[in-house]
Amino acid sequence: MSWIMVDVEADGPAPGLYSMASFGAVVVREGLRDTFYSEILRPLEGAQYIAEAIAVSNITREQMLNGADPAERMRAFVDWLKGVSAGQPRFISDNNGYDWQFVNYYLWKFTGGNPFGHSSTNLGSLFKGMEKSMFKNFKHLRKTAHTHHPVDDVKGNAEALLHMKNEMGLAINLD
Repeated sequence: MSWIMVDVEADGPAPGLYSMASFGAVVVREGLRDTFYSEILRPLEGAQYIAEAIAVSNITREQMLNGADPAERMRAFVDWLKGVSAGQPRFISDNNGYDWQFVNYYLWKFTGGNPFGHSSTNLGSLFKGMEKSMFKNFKHLRKTAHTHHPVDDVKGNAEALLHMKNEMGLAINLD
């Protein structure tokens, strides 16, 4: 199994009502070489949007209206996962309550299934458990700056997970 760190940028808080604008993923293993990035996606038909939500990632509504076909990009993501993952991929993110809902929705809507299955892991909760404190935060372990570009964000989060494994003794199998 391979752990895949995922980050989503969207124009609102809930899939279906709002649209995913872009997303990125990286296979969590030394070197962080295997990445996936889906540039700006065309909004879902009839979806609302919150301009301030997408402005965080320096994407405009006009760019989204002219964006890539989400069905094509989700099929490309599934193909990428098949090519880089040893066995069933495992989904992990900084805010899996947000990232998972968009990725899961889009995968089911546009490919008819989700190669991750029905589960995801929250990086922040994992760190809190390791530290035995609900007041601890992993974000100081990132090396790559958190810019709201999905690839930067997944790399920083993957660096934190690698630190947890290599320096803090997290028992995790990374291929």
